Amino acid sequence: MGDGVCERCGTPVEKRNLDQWFFKITDYAQRLLDDLEPLKGEWPERVRVMQQNWIGRSEGAQFRMEIAERPGTFVEVFTTRPDTSFGMTFAVLAPEHPLVGQLVAGTSQEAEVAEFVHRVTLQTEIDRLSTEKEKEGLFLGFHAVNPFTGKPVPLFIADYVLMTYGTGAIMAVPGQDQRDWDFATRYDLPIIRTVLPPDDFDGEAFTGDGPAVNSEFLDGMGVEEAVATATAWLEERGLGTAKVQFRLRDWLVSRQRYWGCPIPMVTCPEHGMLPVPDDQLPVLLPDIEDYQPKGQSPLAADAEFVATSCPVCGGPARRETDTMDTFVDSSWYYMRFTDPGNPAAPFDRDKADYWLPVDQYIGGIEHAVLHLLYARFFTKVLSDLGFLTTQEPFQRLFTQGMLTRDGAKMSKSKGNVVAPDPYYETYGADAIRLYHYFLGPPTDDAVWSDDGVEGTYRFLNRVWRIVDGEAAATVDRDPTGADEEILRVAHRTLKRVSGDIDRFSFNTAVAALMEYGNALRAYLAGPGGGRRETLDACMEMMILMLAPMTPHVAHEMWEITGHTSMLAAEPWPAWDEELAALETVTMVVQVNGKVRDRVEVPADITEEAAGSLALASERVRAYLGDGEPDRVIVRVPNLVNVVVR
Repeated sequence: MGDGVCERCGTPVEKRNLDQWFFKITDYAQRLLDDLEPLKGEWPERVRVMQQNWIGRSEGAQFRMEIAERPGTFVEVFTTRPDTSFGMTFAVLAPEHPLVGQLVAGTSQEAEVAEFVHRVTLQTEIDRLSTEKEKEGLFLGFHAVNPFTGKPVPLFIADYVLMTYGTGAIMAVPGQDQRDWDFATRYDLPIIRTVLPPDDFDGEAFTGDGPAVNSEFLDGMGVEEAVATATAWLEERGLGTAKVQFRLRDWLVSRQRYWGCPIPMVTCPEHGMLPVPDDQLPVLLPDIEDYQPKGQSPLAADAEFVATSCPVCGGPARRETDTMDTFVDSSWYYMRFTDPGNPAAPFDRDKADYWLPVDQYIGGIEHAVLHLLYARFFTKVLSDLGFLTTQEPFQRLFTQGMLTRDGAKMSKSKGNVVAPDPYYETYGADAIRLYHYFLGPPTDDAVWSDDGVEGTYRFLNRVWRIVDGEAAATVDRDPTGADEEILRVAHRTLKRVSGDIDRFSFNTAVAALMEYGNALRAYLAGPGGGRRETLDACMEMMILMLAPMTPHVAHEMWEITGHTSMLAAEPWPAWDEELAALETVTMVVQVNGKVRDRVEVPADITEEAAGSLALASERVRAYLGDGEPDRVIVRVPNLVNVVVR
């Protein structure tokens, strides 16, 4: 939705209250949060943080405030900072709060409030919470009594308060909250600081720590102590209680559309709402001609589908016509994979316990919250019901980045998708595949360049010319130092590429293969040319390494080099540790983090030897003088950092 209309058809969008179906995922909020901790190191940290933020655990206090003009009528508020209550100068209800209609019914404010509420409901929650949007509100003509001071404060409705978080009502403390500050400034409301900012603070609302001020019995306390004291004060007087709140809302699974699993419920006039009996499952979608919702599910227009019988009395009943959110299907499909042919149950527990959790899960970062959170929820529910043992569905997670072009994510709706056909015809499928691998780390977004495929195409052509002999004059001769060195390069490359693939670092694997290709060309161009047996061994390793990334051209080269087996069935080659080992490496020597020397050292040098060698360097001694370093940080065999004060 954009500008209040549907992005596809342009129809004005309005919010309506509907009877709908939910999964009570909030009952699992704390478990979903706690079980993120064991996934540290196995899941990308940003995904874990995104889920933590989505669940949104907040500790604070919930208390009630009486409406001054309506004794006996109260509004409940939740706050993470009850210590700031002495600075409450107004209170705010979400426009959708049920108390709003009760308060203004029959008053002169009723029509104005109704118009305001309608206007706000046309906005998205994102727009309402935007920091760039000016906060808008309306005084209801009522006051809430601040329990800490006993004084009434004006009661507003405002667009920046949502019914979907907390109680749908807030105590507003403009001195400590920027949104409240902006609102108070616009409507000329008092601002009272309850936390003393530092002397150099020149902002508006202060959200940091500091001693409490203007807060009677809390004055002088730090935030942590003041929060605990204020909460205890509320509990002692029966006005409120400590409370844990979650941002997570229950999962709305109802959809008023045709595509989706029918919700297996029926409604009987006598026996009410009932589940469809097990022997009548699954409920299948009927074939219909008109898929347009028209304000209700398309299934509601199919009289034959809607009409059914009550499972209890056998009388006429009405079938539920909402279908399920498609996230329901994607939340457990991997469980079905463990036992896909089972006609009697979703899966057998023993098979699910054998295969699950999924060892490695790969998906886009756009699924970091909803799909992955719902899958985790499903797994825990089914475990609690005894269908499986595992508590987490995916042991390891890898999220790939998005491909962008002209500054935007490639998308059919944006019309910026690159059609592959011209590239297939000019460069072949393998050059395109290799370019995708080479674009950058697969976890990051990558920018498509129309000229980029040319580079991988040229690389594959250079390898091809070696294979078909065009750039590979070889002879039968005894091995020389050059042969030994190119074999070392081959085995080092194999070890590096193997590790890169295991880490999903495909771009560096391609770079290593390109370096290896350059080394092969230099070897063939050297004195005496290449040795046939050496080149055959090196090219066999090159083809096997290319096979997962460029399967078509690699198989062609496999056949050209005399092999008759299917390349895809060949095992991954093994490297020789002795040949793959670097005899010497360049060790960087730093003083206070700045490079001062470079020294060739044995690849297996010890920490003690590396430190001694660094301290013996004349360039390092120039910074030490007659003194000794404060610390020597050694990372063999590549780095020594000498710390001098």
